[in-house]
Amino acid sequence: MEDEVARRAMLRYDLSPEAVVALINISENTTYRVDDPGTGRTAILRVHRPGYHAPDSIRSELAWLTALREDAGISTPKVIPARDGSLVVEGPRDCVMFEYLPGTEPPEHRLVEDFEELGAITARMHEHARRWRRPPGFTRFTWDYDAALGSVARWGRWQDGLGVGPAEREILGRLDTTLRDRLARFGAGPERFGLIHADLRLANLLTDGHGTSVIDFDDCGFGWYLYDLGAAVSFIEHYPQVPEMIDSWTRGYRSVLDLPAVDEQEIWTFVMFRRLLLVAWIGSHSSVDVARELGAGYTRDSCDLAERFLT
Repeated sequence: MEDEVARRAMLRYDLSPEAVVALINISENTTYRVDDPGTGRTAILRVHRPGYHAPDSIRSELAWLTALREDAGISTPKVIPARDGSLVVEGPRDCVMFEYLPGTEPPEHRLVEDFEELGAITARMHEHARRWRRPPGFTRFTWDYDAALGSVARWGRWQDGLGVGPAEREILGRLDTTLRDRLARFGAGPERFGLIHADLRLANLLTDGHGTSVIDFDDCGFGWYLYDLGAAVSFIEHYPQVPEMIDSWTRGYRSVLDLPAVDEQEIWTFVMFRRLLLVAWIGSHSSVDVARELGAGYTRDSCDLAERFLT
């Protein structure tokens, strides 16, 4: 079905009849590479999953990533409008076309070094978010405790994660309670909570030897600024170099913005907050390749990390 949606959407853009689409990946959304021999241009077409974002929310995402590039010099993909000027091609599956940016995911052997640059980029994004005058009608999700782990549980309940039995439920339940209490004490004042990318993991960064581009703002919304660091180590929280990566990130962040020591002390709260949210995500997205690959092992490793965090 997605292929047919993509082909129909292409008819709305200024492409030659020779243009073709090729699937890149299926995760939350379905992403295609568009190659147009007639013009020599390459682009990215994102086919949105149904029921997650309304068109106004998608337009809000596009407004921020555009403002970040134009106002703060952050490398983000330009949005390619349809022939009628629409940024979002609406339908049963809304579609957006982006320019193709060069680069690859940061290599593992450079993670510590690259995280200093990521920290500085993240701080520039947060600085922009704090002063940016959002356009009328701007609307995005909120990623607070209730939305992630509580009554809303936007990605599902961690209790329904793969491999969550009685023992796992007990350990992760203690983690959940601790996170809820620590986040409540930390608070959501404007100096700590605002507009964030919310998914700055390695797959959403492109490096080309000259700098780093930030892509896929699909989950951007309102949350704790430190959540962007928790998301940056998604799926690799157990790597032995993570403490060094965090040190590198904070060094880069402080080159742009202040990071109070009392905030720094809560970094692992946000790493574990994201980790528990991903246990829920894997449970509710078992058809996605990365979720299927990680499976119950991710839950088991999360319990080990939780025990270390809690003690």
